[in-house]
Amino acid sequence: MAEFAPVRPATILVVEDDALVQQDLASWLADLGLTVLTANNADEGHSLLDTHAEIELLLTDIRMPGSMDGVGLAHHAAGRWPPVKITVLSGALRPEISVLPPDCIFVAKPFQRQELWHALFEVAARSTSRAIGRRHNVGGRDGSSYGIVLDYRHLVVDD
Repeated sequence: MAEFAPVRPATILVVEDDALVQQDLASWLADLGLTVLTANNADEGHSLLDTHAEIELLLTDIRMPGSMDGVGLAHHAAGRWPPVKITVLSGALRPEISVLPPDCIFVAKPFQRQELWHALFEVAARSTSRAIGRRHNVGGRDGSSYGIVLDYRHLVVDD
């Protein structure tokens, strides 16, 4: 089993309509030291973002029932709560980088936990001041994956 770096205490919102996937993610992330809130769709996720100012990370699936999908929630969160760091997941869709909010990372399902952990660590390390951005692929095992990585002048990440 892969080792995962310890994290400082943080609150993550997991928005996933598949109950088994949601439960597995929530349990795993809690075991890693994160406080986990869950929502079954983007509408519930939006409500939790409205009422829980402590949320620092958003992990959302794309395709869900309700009035908006995960990409819509990601854009809404990025516009309304800029400090929230966003990771988008999907096994059915592969959105273009231009469809996602700036500084958002996409991880393709199925994924290895190490891949997701790396993406969450990367997005959490990003400055809210919007460093210089460059496009980069993250997360897909079939060679097609999407995401954005920032160039940092004073950040060193060692894994």
